[in-house]
Amino acid sequence: MILFSSFFQLLEGSAEMHKKDGEHPLGDIGQLVLLGLFLVVWVGDSFFLRVSTFLSDIVSVYTRLVLLSLALIIAAYLARSGHVVVNPEGRATGVVSTGAFRYLRHPLYLASILTYLGLAVATASLLSLAISAGIAVFYNYIEGYEEEALLAKYGEEYSAYRIRTGKWVPVIRGKVGYTGTRK
Repeated sequence: MILFSSFFQLLEGSAEMHKKDGEHPLGDIGQLVLLGLFLVVWVGDSFFLRVSTFLSDIVSVYTRLVLLSLALIIAAYLARSGHVVVNPEGRATGVVSTGAFRYLRHPLYLASILTYLGLAVATASLLSLAISAGIAVFYNYIEGYEEEALLAKYGEEYSAYRIRTGKWVPVIRGKVGYTGTRK
């Protein structure tokens, strides 16, 4: 936990110096570093050292592959649907509330988290699962920064959007009005 605390202090310290279009200034590099860490741990533990993969003897490979497939299918949908906000050719100019953004505010981050979790579960690597949990904490941290930037940029429109949609888990209701109350 001390490692995460120090990491977040580093991120906050340079946040004001490197603002970039509403994204956390170290969001991209943080994602790359954590991807590298995850891959080293996942490959090392799953295929060579097998330090924490004892559950692979208990949970069948078929069950793990079904869970991996589900995670990757959902992640692919979220990534494809959410890519509209990072596509330089057709980048959205306002609050996006179509596709996966209709239900979730951060489908690209959730797609990444599901991919990490799917890989960790597929090989039953508890070390990789722990790294995945740390990555989810990181995404939650940078998401908070970005949400504040979006709120400052789009005001009431984004505030209403936050009420209507889930942060990580879809909010599925009946017909929802602009203020988030049932009509």
